[in-house]
Amino acid sequence: MRDPQELYAWEPQGLALFDEATGGPDSAGPVLVYHFEGFMDAGETGAQLIEQLLDGRPSVTVARFDHDRLVDYRARRPVMTFRRDRWTAYEAPALELRLVRDATHQPFLVLSGPEPDVEWESFAAAVRQIVERLRVRMAVTSHGIPMGVPHTRPVGLTPHGNRSDLVPGHHGMFDEAQVPGSAAALVELRLTEAGHDVLGVAAHVPHYIARSRYPDATLVVLEALTAATGLVLPEAAHALRSRALRTQDEIERELAEGDSELVAVVRGLEQQYDAIAGAASRGSLVAEPAELPSADELGEVFERFLAEREDGDGGR
Repeated sequence: MRDPQELYAWEPQGLALFDEATGGPDSAGPVLVYHFEGFMDAGETGAQLIEQLLDGRPSVTVARFDHDRLVDYRARRPVMTFRRDRWTAYEAPALELRLVRDATHQPFLVLSGPEPDVEWESFAAAVRQIVERLRVRMAVTSHGIPMGVPHTRPVGLTPHGNRSDLVPGHHGMFDEAQVPGSAAALVELRLTEAGHDVLGVAAHVPHYIARSRYPDATLVVLEALTAATGLVLPEAAHALRSRALRTQDEIERELAEGDSELVAVVRGLEQQYDAIAGAASRGSLVAEPAELPSADELGEVFERFLAEREDGDGGR
């Protein structure tokens, strides 16, 4: 493995502002929130969280990762602009660490951008170097997972990491499973092995709208994040709450105008959820198989009107 420090570069001004904002080595240290685009993120749960943390909030870049080393451009081609007879712009990928402040001016860090396609071990080691240099007290990550749950019930959470105790009332769905890996998961594993506090939060998103934005899931993740870290983010919560209400209203309107089969599917999911919720734990959402349309079939119906909503909302 090559030197992990070759993968990133500090921004001198941003690093100086960070040191000034966080105080000396005896301070508690900031929270790091990280999310990488490219891995499974049902309902764009993690992506919406990062968007809300950065939207309209002053921030400064503390470090930049070398996207030329980490991103496969042929797999995810950057956008270029062509005008008349020449290329005029190139939107380079940006995998950056930014310094942000909450409503009480408490500083915290946000690491976001495209998921690295290569050199995961070096990347995880680089993140560990940054965590240790900046005295990060806790790293937090989140994403959405598609589940056979209805949109009419509370969003469930699966906490993970060595600080899952900070999200009480939620439990894992199984004892062990082997799944495709991600850079975010490897970062969590390596930070945990190194003795750093890490919290992951996976939101349960109704499988039939997993490919569209689902603000309800992001709102629940945000509430778990603020409860676990002490960050104060009322503007983000307000924006997500407003979008969640609009989404729920429009889903219900679509159901009211839809066919009886679609309504029966949602009602069937409600019955399954309620039956399981009456058991020992709401964290386990495994139910007996039922004759239900596939997630793709249901998703196509909802995506049509959700796409219209997102266009009217400026893509937010």
